[in-house]
Amino acid sequence: MSLPSASYASASSSSSEHYVGRFAPSPTGPLHFGSLVCALGSYLDAIAHGGHWLIRMEDLDPPREMPGAAERILHSLHAHGLHSHSPVVWQSKRHDLYQQALQQLRAQDQIYPCSCTREQVRTAGGHSKANCVGESGAHSLRFLCAGTREGFADIWQGAQQQAIDEDPILKRKDGLYAYQLAVVVDDIAQGVNHVVRGADLLDCTGVQRCLFRALGAEPPQFGHLPLVMNEAGQKLSKQNHAAPLDDTRASSNLVQALGFLGLRPPQDLAANTPAHILAWASAAWQRKAVDRHNRLFD
Repeated sequence: MSLPSASYASASSSSSEHYVGRFAPSPTGPLHFGSLVCALGSYLDAIAHGGHWLIRMEDLDPPREMPGAAERILHSLHAHGLHSHSPVVWQSKRHDLYQQALQQLRAQDQIYPCSCTREQVRTAGGHSKANCVGESGAHSLRFLCAGTREGFADIWQGAQQQAIDEDPILKRKDGLYAYQLAVVVDDIAQGVNHVVRGADLLDCTGVQRCLFRALGAEPPQFGHLPLVMNEAGQKLSKQNHAAPLDDTRASSNLVQALGFLGLRPPQDLAANTPAHILAWASAAWQRKAVDRHNRLFD
């Protein structure tokens, strides 16, 4: 079974006149306020542009996943009125698609096996095919793109120029498919043409744009939202023990997230249902209102 380049390209181009966005959490823990800001921003940008909004569960790394986290994430999104317009996609069920993409890249001589250790990569100051030790026993598969530059316009972060100084891993030594591969393959397959996500993922956008084109697809429009920071200057995250969302306070949570995103909700909006709040926010949404800077939020 193979999926030719034309199939990838058609999946993207067929949606080019209709906005398709997505929210793609990893089930490493429950959603927190920063997660809600990202989910809400991606949802509102899609709805305000008459588009579709999808939920994809990025459950590709079992050692890092928390039992029950995926179900809890979906429950939180549901409680906050954030519903996918198509059935939720689970990456753990799409390995065949990722393998097909690797076969295509191999046929194009755009991936190669690598047995380099992390220490060897550090010593070399990055990784490219020229300084690779090659294949020796357990190996990863790397995408050939080091030395290229990617320029693009981000919705909130503005003009970007990214120098790619390392060939990224697409399949790990332990046999797991890497985020960089899966996210691009799934965006193509689902016709996603607008990616609204947190600014912590801005730096990997250049590599992903290269991979979109290598698989025969036009890269989507990217928009990187500001991060919610804690008092230590770290982004709110599961690793930094951010408090889980209280789903019983969904309306209040949404109004707080709207404030962070630059909207000015009326004082009594939190007394309404999530559906009412989202309807108000979709009509009020303005990209230019979003402050692109990462910051604390009280």
